[in-house]
Amino acid sequence: QVQLVESGGGLVQAGGSLRLSCAASGRTSFTNTMGWFRQAPGKEREFVARISGSGSITSYADSVKGRFTISRDNSKNTLYLQMNSLAPEDTAVYFCALTSPYTQRYDYWGQGTQVTVSS
Repeated sequence: QVQLVESGGGLVQAGGSLRLSCAASGRTSFTNTMGWFRQAPGKEREFVARISGSGSITSYADSVKGRFTISRDNSKNTLYLQMNSLAPEDTAVYFCALTSPYTQRYDYWGQGTQVTVSS
């Protein structure tokens, strides 16, 4: 059983910052690629950022590049997303995800944390 639990969401004004965390536990390797995704009301879930197992390789959606930073602390089995210069269009439920060492797909997902950016 693998559990991913996000925290750190909330309400923030435009231009503000939030830091999301994702704590992982359970029987699997937590040194695989992890990612953040988000889903806004009425829209499909979209990719935000990913980070390699070692943390040395990251990639971002164009919409967040330069504003968001993904990082991880493997000693704590925790994934982070630092979000700066937030805009109303960043409002969404944010999910963390972990790839399976067997399928290399995002097989494990958290329950999500709400981020609301007011204008």
